[in-house]
Amino acid sequence: MLRIRSNDRKPIIMNLRALETLVAVAHHGSMAAAARQLNLTHGAVAQQVRALEESLGVALVARAGRTVHLTEKAVQLLDPMQQVLAEVDRIRYLARTSEMVGELRLGAGNTVLNSMLPVILEQLVKDHPMIAVDIRPGLSPAFYTAIEHGELDAAIALQAPYPVPKSLGWELLREEPYVLAAASRHAGDDPHQLLATQPFIRYKRSEWGGRQVENYLRAAGIRPNERFEVNAIESIAVMVSRGLGVAILPLSTNDVMMRLGLAQIPLPAYCEPRRFGLIWSRASPRISLVQALLRTARAEYAKREPVNAAWGAAADA
Repeated sequence: MLRIRSNDRKPIIMNLRALETLVAVAHHGSMAAAARQLNLTHGAVAQQVRALEESLGVALVARAGRTVHLTEKAVQLLDPMQQVLAEVDRIRYLARTSEMVGELRLGAGNTVLNSMLPVILEQLVKDHPMIAVDIRPGLSPAFYTAIEHGELDAAIALQAPYPVPKSLGWELLREEPYVLAAASRHAGDDPHQLLATQPFIRYKRSEWGGRQVENYLRAAGIRPNERFEVNAIESIAVMVSRGLGVAILPLSTNDVMMRLGLAQIPLPAYCEPRRFGLIWSRASPRISLVQALLRTARAEYAKREPVNAAWGAAADA
């Protein structure tokens, strides 16, 4: 039985079988044909239609001689009735299947959106074709707040520079060391000398990644000649490629510096790496979807060459 609240506050009670019967009458053109299709008697079909008319308070069939046809009102109701039946079929299917189903609200920044996320999603929907993902671009600090407020289920984001609440889960997916990005002609030059003499394009210091760059400059006692300040790694790399200056940037998964042919010069002193991971709400009603995403993201990031090991070997060579 299906109970619907009408505008006059009185509940309308309908038998789903009656809805199926009326739809069958419409599809097969007569009560007799519908009865054969449904394996019912003609009288049972007529009874189902009458019951539906009584519950709705409208005439659904009209007789002209020995033939029966749907009323105009019945024709208007057919589409929503079929939608209801389709949803009921979906509920029945979901009740029987072990397949993971639902929509995941996921935050991701530009670097992830333009590199790893398409790869992760490709594998995720291959493994779980009934998962939908609502992707919301933005910045890492906003993602943490949105997850705490229940507006997002998870995000691929930078590690927070503060302890996160126990209500949130976090798993590291990748560490990205910072290097000095410069025009190719500067390959092999001393990075601190370049920072002291060349115009500097700063990774915005008010953002988490930019703070690590600022901490490095302070520890090294370097006061660069600042020209621009931008919160977009890809844009900074393009500016460096145009000869507008040098910049301290992370070796991100989108390989933007390599694609632009920039020199990637190791920093001579320690710089805290940029850490990417998955952050999620432990109380999310979609925790099974979050776990599926985490498994997929973990596997796809693992396929990437460990950047610290690879860069350390190159820097020592």
